Amino acid sequence: MPVTEPKFAQPVRRNLLAPVLLAFLVMGVLIATVIRNTPMTIANLLITRTILYPVHTVFKSDSIVVGRDTAQDDLYVLTNLRVIDNLRLPLFLKDFTATLTTAEGQQIETSAIEERDLPNVFTSFPELKPLASAPLLRETMINPGDTAQGMILLHFPVTLDVWDHRQVAVLHVDLYHQGKQDVTITRASEAIKNPNSPPPPPTAQ
Repeated sequence: MPVTEPKFAQPVRRNLLAPVLLAFLVMGVLIATVIRNTPMTIANLLITRTILYPVHTVFKSDSIVVGRDTAQDDLYVLTNLRVIDNLRLPLFLKDFTATLTTAEGQQIETSAIEERDLPNVFTSFPELKPLASAPLLRETMINPGDTAQGMILLHFPVTLDVWDHRQVAVLHVDLYHQGKQDVTITRASEAIKNPNSPPPPPTAQ
């Protein structure tokens, strides 16, 4: 008795090449649209002005031995920063830090002086206050397309000569959700500076 093989309906073979190509085409158009409408940078950072204030402090010794006094050099960098929000959402400023790379390649890092500490700095160095302007504060919110700007006060334990012969000085702007953005503090921004003038008088401690 002959055995009959069961027969099942065979699905109609479809050519999937066309739908796959169409899907890739649509995806490519979407990616190109996103790239075209997304700014290349999250924010535009511009240093508009930098003022340098060197301090040479002499610490008096109680010893009667000549030459026992010690000295310390500090440099205050008042740099004005302008931040433009390029995104379609607000930016929030989290922190400001800076890195100074000396001529010898040494990297010196510092954090911008907090707003609450500015009065103490100005009390210690009264000549510094007239050089200052309204600070750019941490936690500042910048709306899409808007601009925020203000002073950032940095302190480096170096002489003016070390700063003048630096390799580079970079300001780091830390944003909530977008990470860090860097901008170089250029020599061209040092509009108020006379390298040939003597530093302020020594401050005795």
